[in-house]
Amino acid sequence: MEIEEVLVEYFKAWNKGFITKNGYEIRRFMSKQFVGFWAQSNIIQPDPYYHDYDLDGVLKQMDHAEKSFEAVSITERNNGEECLVLGKETNVISGLPYTAQCMFVWRKENNEWKLLREYIELER
Repeated sequence: MEIEEVLVEYFKAWNKGFITKNGYEIRRFMSKQFVGFWAQSNIIQPDPYYHDYDLDGVLKQMDHAEKSFEAVSITERNNGEECLVLGKETNVISGLPYTAQCMFVWRKENNEWKLLREYIELER
């Protein structure tokens, strides 16, 4: 599967998770070595979160939510075994949009794309 298709499926899994409040399908896309960082303007140093973070708890906090993503650039590295994806994520929560600039590092593991790292910077 091409990385563009993986991105579409990954965000579909998020939207399904918002409905089911279960993060299993989202976590299937994550590497066991996954590390994420989330920040906004008033956070000086974001705390990392890992593969085992409380994803179900995050989903339960968001009612009437939908996530979309627009890739700005996709750069292959390590002979096509990794992709660095830059783009804009929009979460619409109870009708209000929240946008963020994102960087995702995807890596092939056992011939499947897995999310290795994410950096998410909320715009407001």
